[in-house]
Amino acid sequence: MIATVTLNPAVDQTVRTDQSLSPDEVIRVDDATFDAGGKGINVSKYLTAMGTETVATGVIGGFLGQFVTERLAAEGIRTRFIDIDGTTRLNSTVLAADGEYKLNQQGPTVSAAEVGAIVERLSSLSPEKVVVAGSLPPGLDTGAIDRLTRAGPWETVVDVDGPLLAELDARYAWCKPNAPELEAATGRTVDDRESAIEAANALREAGFDRVLASLGADGAVLVTEDAVFHEPAVDCEVVDTVGAGDALLSGVLAAIDAGAEESVALHTGVVAATAAVSTPGTAVPSLPEPSANGVEPV
Repeated sequence: MIATVTLNPAVDQTVRTDQSLSPDEVIRVDDATFDAGGKGINVSKYLTAMGTETVATGVIGGFLGQFVTERLAAEGIRTRFIDIDGTTRLNSTVLAADGEYKLNQQGPTVSAAEVGAIVERLSSLSPEKVVVAGSLPPGLDTGAIDRLTRAGPWETVVDVDGPLLAELDARYAWCKPNAPELEAATGRTVDDRESAIEAANALREAGFDRVLASLGADGAVLVTEDAVFHEPAVDCEVVDTVGAGDALLSGVLAAIDAGAEESVALHTGVVAATAAVSTPGTAVPSLPEPSANGVEPV
């Protein structure tokens, strides 16, 4: 079983208007959507869609936190969150005629004691892998992620911003940066596949057993102690890139869980990412269940 930890989940609000925004003008909109968000939560959504056993954990609070649990339950996602006194953040995106506007809250303060409660929850779940993904809320630093990693026998997968990757101190089984995050984590220029592989090897030496790097139009690479795998991007109409990295990671982990070799798992991840970029908004695309033989391109 794969558990995900989202330390700073959100309710993602998206509104659309065919007008331009201007100061002091009230614009009324009819089209608004609300989704349970956060990178770890997204990974659990994709894993569930691919038939892989998963449970989403982390911290939630207030009426927005209640929305997150209710929405995930309605989508068939198993959850075991820790309740906190603060209120889960609201991230708002306005798609207007003159551009896209984003207002992201920082989130509630989370304490070391609440991280300890997550550790206890993970221990009770006994996962094989733990995915820690997304931003850190006020009150926590990378020591909280290291603590989650060292707390049990599970393999830990981390998907955080590049500067945070550089600060982590524990040993990790996997990390999943994109090209800018590779640059930020290593101080190296990443502008092609070869430079991405070199940066990934630098990350491996810093404490990550496997580095799964998403490279956009160049596909993805998986760098391990013994091998380097590359999977080209699938030619498709890109509708929305939101969630592509989460889908890539989920596809790889789902295939590994099904017994696939790492090269096959990377192919499965790129198939999942292709489905994600071909699907508008935050909807989880339909995906076949991975097997040891992988899945066919969409």
